[in-house]
Amino acid sequence: MRIGELARRTGVSERSLRYYESRGLLSAERTAGGHREFPEAAVDRVVRIQELYAAGLHSDRIRHLLPCMRDQDGGPSARATPRLLADLTEERTRIDRLITDLHRTRDTLDEVIEAAGGE
Repeated sequence: MRIGELARRTGVSERSLRYYESRGLLSAERTAGGHREFPEAAVDRVVRIQELYAAGLHSDRIRHLLPCMRDQDGGPSARATPRLLADLTEERTRIDRLITDLHRTRDTLDEVIEAAGGE
């Protein structure tokens, strides 16, 4: 499929898809006319990339982690190495810390709201 269709099917801009390709997160074949042709699996790959970005990972980390993830279900692939699995565990720990910090911030905000007479 061409880049426009991939953008439409994933809700990701063509500009972002080009960026993913430039960072090694996504690959496409080129037609004789120079157009990008993405495989059907690119849809799942883009969804996975978006999820990882939403989790706060940067493109270098995502590029490093993608080889150990299956696009369809996000589970480990046969290519997952102990180092990549350790990296995933490290990212999960980082996300857990962020969640804890956000809960603490919300609790503090709730105290301020209550002290100010709000609900």
